[in-house]
Amino acid sequence: MTARTPNAEDHGQLEARDSRFVDIASLPWEDTKFPGVKAKTLLVDDATGLLTVLLKMEPGATLPDHEHVLIEQTYVLEGELVDPDGVCTAGNYVWRPAGSRHAAQTPDGGLMLSMFQAPNKFFERDGAVNDMLGRDWDEHWSAASNLQAQR
Repeated sequence: MTARTPNAEDHGQLEARDSRFVDIASLPWEDTKFPGVKAKTLLVDDATGLLTVLLKMEPGATLPDHEHVLIEQTYVLEGELVDPDGVCTAGNYVWRPAGSRHAAQTPDGGLMLSMFQAPNKFFERDGAVNDMLGRDWDEHWSAASNLQAQR
């Protein structure tokens, strides 16, 4: 099994088919490469790129130009998520098709549960394409994305 919850302290002794209960409060907020944006990784599968995160964005924080490689889903728990297509408010849900591209922001801050079939591609001014943590997207995720797309 390649899926895991990074930073979950009690998962090491579990059998392959055991359920993974995650104590969200015990997971640390991880800095992303974007100011005012933090994440708690609930699940990541390095082989397929499947990713579920709790995303916290401070007031005025922005996720700059990025592409949803495969389907992305977001449920807004607090605040609102704004992009050129519209506004998703607390208690509502938005999903984006593969290949959609935009920037998004939280004017008053927000807390979201986001699920990705593959991590987003973020486009840098110097031409680099990275993931949310600043790692080279092709190096870390291209094989996983190809695997997911074939399913």
